[in-house]
Amino acid sequence: MKKLIAASTSTVHGSGYLEYLLKPLGNLFEGIDQIVFVPYARPGGISHDAYTAIAAKAFSKLEITVKGLHLFENPVAAIHEARGIFTGGGNTFVLLDQLYKNQLIEPLKNVIANGTPYLGTSAGSNICGPGVCTTNDMPIVYPPSFDSLGVLPFYLNPHYLDPDPGSTHMGETRETRINEFHTQNSVAVLGLREGSWVEVQDEQMHLRGPLKARLFQAGQDAIELKPDSDLSLI
Repeated sequence: MKKLIAASTSTVHGSGYLEYLLKPLGNLFEGIDQIVFVPYARPGGISHDAYTAIAAKAFSKLEITVKGLHLFENPVAAIHEARGIFTGGGNTFVLLDQLYKNQLIEPLKNVIANGTPYLGTSAGSNICGPGVCTTNDMPIVYPPSFDSLGVLPFYLNPHYLDPDPGSTHMGETRETRINEFHTQNSVAVLGLREGSWVEVQDEQMHLRGPLKARLFQAGQDAIELKPDSDLSLI
């Protein structure tokens, strides 16, 4: 019954905010004229109002109005009553901390499971997995738990970057970091490159977009998944 898009990013190089996703978003939110926007991740420390205005401008192209969750007196009721939900990117730990403080983890899980269409980008996608330990963000706040929504059965690493063979950087690659994660955890991790997303329709789950994704599983070599791969097999 789920209808969900978890995208690596809100903006790909050379296009506007959410522009590359407009067609799938039209399908995701078909027949819906207003959605609730969760602005808690606050990229760059932007205000909730300013962030909501960015989302509203993008969705106006689909003739969908946007209301920020911070404007509701009762956020839990707002999530239960929302016809559609979008959680934007930014700092994953700030986002998760605010979800816990506002007692929104279980309400979000429940409405997504019951079919409320959900869009996440970057941090808003990170929280779709069982936890947020594979985010690229700095832990600038300390949420009560790293556990998140668990509406996807694997962890995500949005903005996944391949090693640059010409780079002189001697630090860890993204792949190294994810392999470190698997020394302590057994759940699979999907590295989503920019412009790719996970699409869930009922029990069907697929990789969408023009690029491959990199799948990491504990004790196995990483593999490349082609666009439109069936992710329900993970």
